[in-house]
Amino acid sequence: MIKRRSVRVYKDQGIQQDLIDKLLDAANNCPSGGNIQPLSIITIQSTEGREYLGKMIGSQPWVKNAPLSMIFCIDFNRIKKWATISNVDFQGENALSHFLIAYADLMCAAQNVTMTAESFGLGSVYVGSIQGIIDEIRDHFSIPKLVLPMMLLCIGYPESIPNTIPKLERKVITHKEKYNNLTNLEIEQAYNDKYGIFDEDPEQYFLKAYIEVIESSKQQGDRWLKLAKKRVKRLNIKNHAQFLFKLRYPTEAMVSMNQDLIKSFKNAGFNFN
Repeated sequence: MIKRRSVRVYKDQGIQQDLIDKLLDAANNCPSGGNIQPLSIITIQSTEGREYLGKMIGSQPWVKNAPLSMIFCIDFNRIKKWATISNVDFQGENALSHFLIAYADLMCAAQNVTMTAESFGLGSVYVGSIQGIIDEIRDHFSIPKLVLPMMLLCIGYPESIPNTIPKLERKVITHKEKYNNLTNLEIEQAYNDKYGIFDEDPEQYFLKAYIEVIESSKQQGDRWLKLAKKRVKRLNIKNHAQFLFKLRYPTEAMVSMNQDLIKSFKNAGFNFN
């Protein structure tokens, strides 16, 4: 588990249905709040489905190239129908608590699939970008109201596996009995220990902290790598935090996504007001 890495380059080799069934069984038997199981998983193997996902996600060629993708959905449609049949009210679509528990269930299921896949020699990568195209995904894959596609998992036999990337030391993220509020100096040192000195050569830094752009360049040519290098220079990025929150996850862009997500949630029948 500790050595597990995101795999983005796959062999041209399909996955047998009996193995896919084992992955789905692992998802189905994951922990679930109240054992309600507000989850649906759509498996994508067709050329058409893979090409559509690849086109919509954009700069991540592994989405199209993976022989199997799974769309993990929060599913209150099935539960609401069951509640109606059983003559009881269910309003999970209006309850933020229900949603948060369901999302935790969903990620538990996805992680069960990930680790089961590893045990059979498969590799995988999470693609959270699907949250930016919820409406399009729902329309294309005939997903009804009260069902939200929230995570995409691409799976295949690894052609190559990236080196282990740096992580924070265990002592930074673990606390005994009470929260240990680190000083600014301790926090700065912790992230310096994780990433090392910010390298003036972006490509060396990308190998440690932005492997996606390296993998994309291998599969699509180097235009994404060149673009990333230009953005590092244009944005005058000088440290790791600036790289993350100016380039990879720009603060303004991330905040502006709120309204798009809220709109997509409402389009699917969810309203937490």
